[in-house]
Amino acid sequence: MSSPLNCLVTGASGYIGGRLVPELLSAGYAVRCMARDPGKLSDRPWSDDVEIAVADVMDASAVRRALQGVDVAYYLIHSLGTGASFERRDRIAAGIFAAAAKDAGVRRIVYLGGIISGRAGNLSPHLRSRAEVGDILLASGVPTAALQAAVIIGSGSASFEMLRYLTERLPAMITPQWVDTRIQPIAVRDVLRYLAGSATLPAEVSRRFDIGGPDVLTYAEMMRLYAKVAGLKPRIIVQVPVLTPRLSSLWVGLVTPVPAALAMPLVESLRNEVVCSEHDIAEYIPDPPEGLLPLAQAIDLALRSTREGIVSTRWSSAATPGAPSDPLPTDPSWAGGSLYVDARNSVVHASPAALLRVIEGIGGETGWYSFPAAWAVRGLLDRLAGGVGLRRGRRDPRHLLMGDALDFWRVEMIEPGKLLRLRAEMKLPGLAWLELSVGKDYDGMTTYSQRAIFQPHGLAGHAYWRSISPFHGVVFGGMLKNITAAAEKAERAPGRALRT
Repeated sequence: MSSPLNCLVTGASGYIGGRLVPELLSAGYAVRCMARDPGKLSDRPWSDDVEIAVADVMDASAVRRALQGVDVAYYLIHSLGTGASFERRDRIAAGIFAAAAKDAGVRRIVYLGGIISGRAGNLSPHLRSRAEVGDILLASGVPTAALQAAVIIGSGSASFEMLRYLTERLPAMITPQWVDTRIQPIAVRDVLRYLAGSATLPAEVSRRFDIGGPDVLTYAEMMRLYAKVAGLKPRIIVQVPVLTPRLSSLWVGLVTPVPAALAMPLVESLRNEVVCSEHDIAEYIPDPPEGLLPLAQAIDLALRSTREGIVSTRWSSAATPGAPSDPLPTDPSWAGGSLYVDARNSVVHASPAALLRVIEGIGGETGWYSFPAAWAVRGLLDRLAGGVGLRRGRRDPRHLLMGDALDFWRVEMIEPGKLLRLRAEMKLPGLAWLELSVGKDYDGMTTYSQRAIFQPHGLAGHAYWRSISPFHGVVFGGMLKNITAAAEKAERAPGRALRT
């Protein structure tokens, strides 16, 4: 029985690298991750299944050590910045890696860059640098697969997040001329399939491959399609010729949480048409039976986690990732779409059981433990808007089951002894959850944690959250205080809870 391929992944703390590692592990390969700061990988769910080599890509001796015994080396490192310095750094780093791979007897290098269309002199600095890195690796003497992609669609991808925020936050927008640039986006699922499949390419294959999805459309068309898939109203797009890449990146930085330093290279690259000139990769890595993922479906998958309410694992814990299109807790803080959270915690001088009885008895005749008038008004407004209001009450005064209606909430998850998560069914410009959980601190004291979570839907959603935020201290602060008091009272007199 032959031994598994030994793969080295650089950039494992990044968007693609962090998703590629579990793909390689599931294929049965042994994986080593090269990282300058191994601490950035310590919270990955697969960190115990890989070997970590500490190395800076600019340190030739450390890179040589990291590549010893490696069969396939994935080069997923790129600098971000402005001026010539980032191009010089990319050039030096790629040269060091190429030479070290050759000396170590690596059998294949796999690189992910950008599609090169038209004359090289017209490329943006970042696409030009990506092309140069590909040239250096291809000239290394090690068989190299230089995969070239345009916009990658998946939650957490910088390009996708820019598309997401621009479309969601601006129902009407004044845009630069680059919104008419033709683009061939690709789902992150298909990118990872090509990357993992490239590990077993024949030894004589050493070349560039364009990779893209089945759709070719302009950036403006991508925004309109995103709006349609996300259930937003059609976007109004007005082009003006005066927005330079620098002004555009500042505008993107103002409108979205994508950092301006990252938006700049993304915007610069969008002035270049990025459309595949060939699909030769299919000769070696055939398209899946169902075909490459269309853009509409890729967008839908990227939005899936929020739509299905997978909020706790997405935004608060390092859970094992699901589909490659799903967001990961280790993605940048600005990735995954806008999410507003009101989080509050308290130590409770009562047993977890007493606190759980109070939490499970919430709503209905008991009420919501804060500012009853505010809840009554919110229920009335919901009914006037055609919603369910507070009239549903609850099925049982003491016990809840998954799927139970609870006033204008629905029980979405119960973790016995730990968590009650409710999903709002009131009329809202977005999605909302309320999480109530029980735990213990380091001193063994009972703790109560409360999170109100809101995923806005379009500009109206952002405006809604900001309009109600001033009342959160009264509503959610009062809830925290009164639930804590109710549990402590219930501890002294079992079966009794404070009504408010």
